[in-house]
Amino acid sequence: MEEESFEDFWALIEDSRRRATGRDEREELLGDRLAERPLREVVRFQIQLHRLRQRVDTWEMWAAAEQIFGGSCSDDSFWYFQFWVVGLGREDFHKVVADPDALADIAELRRLAGRPLSAWPDDEWPEWEGLDYVAAGAYEKLTGEEEGLEAALDAEGIEHPCNPEPDGEAWDVRHTEEAARRLPRLSTMFPLPERTAGWQRAE
Repeated sequence: MEEESFEDFWALIEDSRRRATGRDEREELLGDRLAERPLREVVRFQIQLHRLRQRVDTWEMWAAAEQIFGGSCSDDSFWYFQFWVVGLGREDFHKVVADPDALADIAELRRLAGRPLSAWPDDEWPEWEGLDYVAAGAYEKLTGEEEGLEAALDAEGIEHPCNPEPDGEAWDVRHTEEAARRLPRLSTMFPLPERTAGWQRAE
């Protein structure tokens, strides 16, 4: 699919980023906007979301997430991290696709640098699970069908995975020399030796 076909998708994502103050508010805004549109556009939004998500479903991006998350990033966390990257908007998304180390330029991450993971509030974690459910909620609002979007995707022969299937070659950010070479800025912002002690996620 050509980049121009994503224009409307990016317009929705970036409008929600400008107008909302948090992810819950962004989800509500996106859901309301989608629910004003024909069903085919709701389905198209979800298809585009996953096509873009697939571009950051790489081992290099997973390594970047592990660097940020203190050396460990589960399948679920990486899955939600991918949606968060899409939610950054077109310009930042493309920068990060070209170079995962460019995540070091993202303001949301810069605010987390130097803080222990145990002090990260849930709404600041670089994950956005809810973005994957926005279109389904809008579809249900329009049709009353709880799993209507999933059925619509099936009818079009569109796969809707729920786990990472990364491309590329896996490598371990705990190899500090390799991390410094491949993710020089992130490995400086989120150094593992100071962040691998036991921690619990803030509630």
